[in-house]
Amino acid sequence: MADAKKMQDDLSDVEAAIQEILDSDNEPVDMTEDLDAATDEDEIAELTAQRDEFRDKFMRALADAENSRKRSERDRREAEQYGGSKLARDMLPVYDNMKRAIEAVNDELRGQAAGLIEGVELTMRELRNIFEKHGIRVIAPVVGENFDPQIHEAMFEAPVPGTVAGQIIQVMDEGFMLHDRLLRPAKVGVSSTPA
Repeated sequence: MADAKKMQDDLSDVEAAIQEILDSDNEPVDMTEDLDAATDEDEIAELTAQRDEFRDKFMRALADAENSRKRSERDRREAEQYGGSKLARDMLPVYDNMKRAIEAVNDELRGQAAGLIEGVELTMRELRNIFEKHGIRVIAPVVGENFDPQIHEAMFEAPVPGTVAGQIIQVMDEGFMLHDRLLRPAKVGVSSTPA
């Protein structure tokens, strides 16, 4: 709408200029061909510029839409994989306590409360199955293994004969991974014996 008004104003200006030339004392000159050619070239240049601008905007919008699609797909995947990490983290102390209870059972207790102990062991097995089903892996370091700060947390250092600095000398708690993210590092004691 604005372009039509602008073109009408331009035409009025051209007509006024022609009338001014005709009213002057000079010989009349036919300038309509030059004006039409100049106007057509200007229009073509303007339309080409608009086309290029719209093409640029379209390509940017297309790229933004593609980036948005990829971002939402990544967010959906992460929410699916890591959405339950808070619940999983809250379940880890339950796992630790059940493990300690099972480790505390001796032969005498097993004879007295075999059914109860078997129930606790079955519950522990089911908890491990649920962890595995949801991508939670246990990090179970072994004494003598090298300390890895990515998955272990050093609770203390002590010089222990027969070990090398950086070796695990005691395991306090197991660690856990949720897919490829660390839920909780394994808590270990590390040797500080010089090499």
